[in-house]
Amino acid sequence: MKKLILASLTLFMVTAANAQTGYKVGDVASDFNLKNVDGKQISLASYQNAKGYIVVFTCNTCPVSKAYEARVENLNKLYATKGYPVVALNTNDPVASPGDTYAKMQERAKEKKFSFAYLEDPDHVYTKKYGAMRTPHVFVLQKTAKGNEVVYIGAIDNDQQEANPERENYVQNAVNQLLKGEKPSVSNTKAIGCTIKWKKEMSR
Repeated sequence: MKKLILASLTLFMVTAANAQTGYKVGDVASDFNLKNVDGKQISLASYQNAKGYIVVFTCNTCPVSKAYEARVENLNKLYATKGYPVVALNTNDPVASPGDTYAKMQERAKEKKFSFAYLEDPDHVYTKKYGAMRTPHVFVLQKTAKGNEVVYIGAIDNDQQEANPERENYVQNAVNQLLKGEKPSVSNTKAIGCTIKWKKEMSR
């Protein structure tokens, strides 16, 4: 019983810490340099012609992430050539979630034929810095004079089961508005998905 209470308290503290320390719309996001599934190091600066980025915190194992894989792929196909490539980061600790090892990431990317970068964040450095809390959790960034400004945070859409007749494609709408020279009319939504599998020894 005590272990259960401690586990619940830890989860609450982790969630609260993310809520307090993660980026907000208008903040400038830091770059990263992480290993892609092809073995190469990738950073946002690697995309020299980008106008911005669709940064997706996700994983191999979450059913919600799996449900959105094709939509994430479609976002990359729609917007990479227009200057907004998808860059995905696996949030989960591979010990806490064995299905999220680097080798499993490589298998998943090959099986699903991902056209976007799929990076490991094994120590949760950027997962924590950005404030990702769920998988998937999206941060749309726009290149500005002050850096990569966060302009949208939240869900991909409001139709996980692809059955909502009033579907709102939040990320698509945000990027379309950016391409028109406008700021997203909806800049925050609630990310729906699995909780992140943190390193057990990490007190955060």
